Amino acid sequence: QVQLVESGGGFVQAGGSLRLSCTPSETIFRVNSMAWYRQAPGKQRELVARIASGGTTTYLDSVKGRLIISRDAPWKAVYLQMNNLKPEDTAVYICNANFLAQYLGGGHYYDDYWGQGTQVNVSL
Repeated sequence: QVQLVESGGGFVQAGGSLRLSCTPSETIFRVNSMAWYRQAPGKQRELVARIASGGTTTYLDSVKGRLIISRDAPWKAVYLQMNNLKPEDTAVYICNANFLAQYLGGGHYYDDYWGQGTQVNVSL
């Protein structure tokens, strides 16, 4: 079972920066995309940023222009550069890898690996 190992979380004041890293424990084949999600206490998990196999990126509206997702090709690591952080960015940030898996008898389906999460705390 592949593990996604996250690092880089911590405490920062509003306006500060952090850089999150996500490294798979082994090579993941047929990756469709990798992404960062976040979950704040009492709230649902939400997609923050995704980078697809072709390099296309998508972002949650509230983080556009402040957070940037990038990768080391081919999927050796994924990063989330977080700038101008706000208290509302406080959450556990969770790495995700979506990949094409194969049934034993043939046929394919999409599956996911998830990291354990790294805590980001932004204070005023």
